Amino acid sequence: MRRNLAFGGPTRPLGRSVSSIACLAFVVFLAVAFWAGALWIGQFLLRVSSSGF
Repeated sequence: MRRNLAFGGPTRPLGRSVSSIACLAFVVFLAVAFWAGALWIGQFLLRVSSSGF
């Protein structure tokens, strides 16, 4: 008979696994890449707008 996991408590042992740390590292990498791209685009737009095309 299947056990209802909603009331059974945690199914994994507590603590961080390697996959969750890798997931967090990937999210941090995406955030850094996003903000680096945003700054690069902003710098490009400022440079283009100051030169008057």
